[in-house]
Amino acid sequence: MEETEVVVIGAGQAGLSSAYFLRRFGFEPVVLDAADGAGGAWRHRSPSLTMDKVHGIFDLPGVARVPGVDGRRPAAEVVPAYYAAYEEELGLDVVRPVRVDSVRHGADGRLVVGTGSGEWSARAVINATGTWTRPYWPYYPGAPDFAGRRLHYAGYRGPEEFEGRRVIVVGGGASAMHVLSEIAGVAAATAWVTRRPPVFRDDDFGEDARRAAVALVEERVRAGLPPQSVVSVTGLGYSTVVREALAKGALERLPMFDRVTADGVTWPDGRHLEADTIIWATGFRSALDHLAPLRLREPGGGIQVDGTQAVKEPALQLVGYGPSASTIGANRAGRTAARNVRGYLASRPARPAA
Repeated sequence: MEETEVVVIGAGQAGLSSAYFLRRFGFEPVVLDAADGAGGAWRHRSPSLTMDKVHGIFDLPGVARVPGVDGRRPAAEVVPAYYAAYEEELGLDVVRPVRVDSVRHGADGRLVVGTGSGEWSARAVINATGTWTRPYWPYYPGAPDFAGRRLHYAGYRGPEEFEGRRVIVVGGGASAMHVLSEIAGVAAATAWVTRRPPVFRDDDFGEDARRAAVALVEERVRAGLPPQSVVSVTGLGYSTVVREALAKGALERLPMFDRVTADGVTWPDGRHLEADTIIWATGFRSALDHLAPLRLREPGGGIQVDGTQAVKEPALQLVGYGPSASTIGANRAGRTAARNVRGYLASRPARPAA
C-alpha cells in the first residue's frame, strides 16, 4: 500500500481542475484514471458530435485551449488532445488505466483507495468520477418485449445507422437535441417524447445565470437528495443542434408514453405509435458505487454535500457530482475542493514519520 496526502479519482475536467489547484496549494496529488488515455468522457462521445455542435466546453484552469480549432472536427478528438496537452504542461503524472473498486476507512483517519493495481492510503480524497459510465435507463412496462432496437445516448455513434428507421427519442436535454438534429431527414420518421414540456431559453445565459443554475442544483445535494441535471433548471438554449432540429421540424414534442409494446409505444388514452428504434437520451447518474463502504447515502437517496465536501466524511470531496457534473461548475468545484482539502489537512497535522 502506497501512502500519499491526496488522491484524485478521475481525470476529466473536474479531476484535472482539482489537481491543478492542489498543485497551486503545494500538494502533489496522485491522480487515478480508469481510461487508457486522456479526455475523460469526451473520448467516448459520438464522432458526429463536432466542435461546432457541443453544448459547452470550458477551458481548464491555467492553460487555455488553442483558438481557431476547425468546428468540423469531432469533439472526441479535440478535447482529449487538449486534456493530454494539459496533463503534460502541468507535469501531472496520471496513473492509468486504473479502475477504483472501493474507498474505505483506514488507520489514523485515512481513506484507503482500492484498485486492481494496488492500494493508496490517503489523508484526503477528491472523487471526480463523473457520470458517463452510469447511463440511466428508465423503466417502462413492456420494454423487454420491444422487438426493435433500444439504445442509450451513450451508445449513439451518428445518424447513418438509422436510415429508414422509425425512431423515438426520449429525453429533454442537449443529448436529445443532438440526436434529433442529425437523424431527422435520415430516419423514415422521428418522434420526440419528454416527461415535461421543454423550456427554451433565448437569452445569452451569462455568468450570473450560470451561477444561479448551479446554486439551484446545489440546494438538492446540500439536503442529501439525488442531484438533478443542470439543464433541468437552465432550460435549452438555441444552440446549433437545437436550431438544426427546429429547421428539420423534429421538435414537435409528445408527452411521455406509459407503455412499450413489441412494435412501438402507447399512451394512456390508447394512442399507439409504431417504431423500430428507441433512443433513450435520458441522462446519466453519478458513478459512486466505489464509495459504498463509506456509507454516505442519506434516506433521500443522495449524498449530503456542503460545497464539495461530503458531510459524513470530511476527508472526501465530491466534484463532478450534482452542480459540478456540468462543465458550468466543474472548474469552480475543483478550486473549492482543493481549498477544502488544504483546510482539512491543516487542521489535522500528519502523523510523525516512523
